[in-house]
Amino acid sequence: MLQVASLRFIDPPFSAFMAARQLQAITSGEQDFNLAYDWRDREDVSAHLPLAVVAAEDQKFAGHHGFDIEAIRKARRNNERGGKVRGASTISQQTAKNLFLWSGRSWVRKGLEAWYTALIELMWPKSRILEVYVNVAEFGDGVYGAQAAATRYFGKDASALQPAEAARLAAVLPSPKRYSAERPGPYVQRRTAAIQRQMRQIGGTSYLDQLD
Repeated sequence: MLQVASLRFIDPPFSAFMAARQLQAITSGEQDFNLAYDWRDREDVSAHLPLAVVAAEDQKFAGHHGFDIEAIRKARRNNERGGKVRGASTISQQTAKNLFLWSGRSWVRKGLEAWYTALIELMWPKSRILEVYVNVAEFGDGVYGAQAAATRYFGKDASALQPAEAARLAAVLPSPKRYSAERPGPYVQRRTAAIQRQMRQIGGTSYLDQLD
């Protein structure tokens, strides 16, 4: 509880995922690896990026309390039928996992994720959750957060990201090591276009006003 309460006001200097990736680089002898992370406050990140993330990953973000129950049910039914494995994580869950936990599918990790998610939703406003998420999300191998991604892939500050650029970053979030924002293939290009349509449909950047 103290961890979550303190990060309501203190910007995290790193996340559990960052620490794990840095340790992996050290133990595997990746001498050229450089982790990129540069925190930017909400007002210093283009509003198009948090909007794109919501459009791509969690369009019920403003209304749920950390868990999208209907999405969980749909994912469970699909997985039970033997279809392609689907997840149902909200932005709040992704924030909890990235900040405090480790990757994987164990029941222990999922239980801790649920605990941290509930605390985050209880102690943080929605705007803070989204601010932290766009700063700690991994947009490529070793590239964490809006500023590092904007600099690496577009050569600009996070405040200057345009809608198409923001949508492209959001498009790789399901698998940032599999898909590339720098060299987008057909899937990322299609998903980028779809995310841009969703950004407009949910109300554009004015959508973010309800999160304050």
